[in-house]
Amino acid sequence: MSLVLVFPSITAFAKGTVYEISVNDEIEMGLHEYLKRSFQEATNAGADMIILNMHTPGGSINAAVEIGKLIDSTEIPVIAFVNTNAISAGAYIALHADQIYMMPTATMGSAAPIDTSGNTAGAKVESYWLKEMTAAAQSSDNNRDPKFAQAMVVDTIDLPELNQPAGKLLTLTAQEAEKVRYSEGTVSSFNDLLKKLNLADSEVVQVEQTFAEKLARFITNPIIVPILLSIGSIGLVVELYSPGFGFPGTMGLAALGMFFFGHMVAGFAGYESLILFAIGLILVVAELVVPGGIIGIIGGVLIIGSLLFAGESFVHMAYSILIAMIIAGIGMVILMKFFGKRLHLFNRLILKDATTTEEGYVSNTNRIELIGKQGKSITPLRPSGTVVLDGERLDVVTEGSYVDGGKTVEVIKVEGSRIVVREI
Repeated sequence: MSLVLVFPSITAFAKGTVYEISVNDEIEMGLHEYLKRSFQEATNAGADMIILNMHTPGGSINAAVEIGKLIDSTEIPVIAFVNTNAISAGAYIALHADQIYMMPTATMGSAAPIDTSGNTAGAKVESYWLKEMTAAAQSSDNNRDPKFAQAMVVDTIDLPELNQPAGKLLTLTAQEAEKVRYSEGTVSSFNDLLKKLNLADSEVVQVEQTFAEKLARFITNPIIVPILLSIGSIGLVVELYSPGFGFPGTMGLAALGMFFFGHMVAGFAGYESLILFAIGLILVVAELVVPGGIIGIIGGVLIIGSLLFAGESFVHMAYSILIAMIIAGIGMVILMKFFGKRLHLFNRLILKDATTTEEGYVSNTNRIELIGKQGKSITPLRPSGTVVLDGERLDVVTEGSYVDGGKTVEVIKVEGSRIVVREI
């Protein structure tokens, strides 16, 4: 955006409308959707200026890049007011503004990319982000030296202007930012900023986040996503093996419903992901009445696929699903150990009936009363065959000898179901 064309004279705005938009907390796509709506409102209202009131520790690179594009595409001059900090992705967003002003105690920088585990990202991501930060520093006409933006990403740059040797990521104080022309000035308050811009008499419109946008930002937080998935999976598994429909199922569906709602508001998921999940859930339920296992496997794949495509990052969602599965497994073990007798679920999972001798069950009948009785062989005994004792046909064996049919035999031993006879 050119300051010559778009920002010819800030002092010309003695009166007008200024839109104050908060960029706070973690940067994610929920914030992007809020800013997108706010910028559109400012454009529709014919605002003279947008001021981003910033206090953010950073966040998603993808979200920051989209917000940077949003700032670049607006025709309204954008001011970044760093009132506490603009760290990492926050520094990237601030550099896309036409001008930057900072509070005396504010800081900006330390933009090394990190992965979901908190470790420094790989060389590929670092190279991409280094170029993005360089481009952000050069996106305005303020002659910002890109080496300072680069020093926020990598610690290999020596900065004698700031008495900072290589080996440390750059984080600028308000005085340092002004010294290296990464800030147009230091102000004591938002009102002081308005005075400095000659906008003290302007109408200030504060754009508040809607409840849906706040909820979406909370739900799409990388920490909250696996928690919701864990609650959803435990609730549905318990409900599937319980009679009727009760609290576990309601809890599970509510958690998954919140997940999809937040990601749809944030712009990650569409109705196709929700439909895919519904089909998968129906197939899993059908598996309980249709034998075979294939339907349940297909349903499980569809559910996992719908969750993967609904997330901001495919890799992050894969980690979240894995974490949820581990937590759900641990939760099921705890339920089985401490609450198994109280839950109908485990009547389907655990065999509780026992065939005890006290209840009249025996593994086999021991016919010791047959010992000494005599009968006739009705088949040859080679050495096994059939005899008749007191009108009862019995399967017997000899001690090893052959006995022809029609011979008289005597029972000499009974070992469980094994009846041993000898020819008389």
